[in-house]
Amino acid sequence: MNIMDFVWAFVVGGALCVIAQILIDKTKLTPARILVIYVVAGVVLGAVGLYKPLVDLAGAGATTPLTGFGYLIADGVKRAIAEKGLLGALTGGIGAAAGGIAAAICFGYLAAIIFKGKPKK
Repeated sequence: MNIMDFVWAFVVGGALCVIAQILIDKTKLTPARILVIYVVAGVVLGAVGLYKPLVDLAGAGATTPLTGFGYLIADGVKRAIAEKGLLGALTGGIGAAAGGIAAAICFGYLAAIIFKGKPKK
């Protein structure tokens, strides 16, 4: 790894976040809709092969945001279809994302045990 790997990760990840913030500030889109747009954009760009070069360039800067989650799903479906045929279209995305989803659930549970939540007033 060299310093440019970190620079590209910061630039690409930061650009994705800036675009989302502009959408929040300048449009009437809700944050939930923007999240869906990002995931769908990652799926579409991954499906047509345009997101892979960005992942190769920026690494975690491209895979950490929600577009990366969409790319992960599309990539998982592609691989599963190659291995299992049509059944892979139904199982590939879930299998590819299972590790991240399981980690999020475990860490969320641990955080809930360690910290006390406070109700909103």
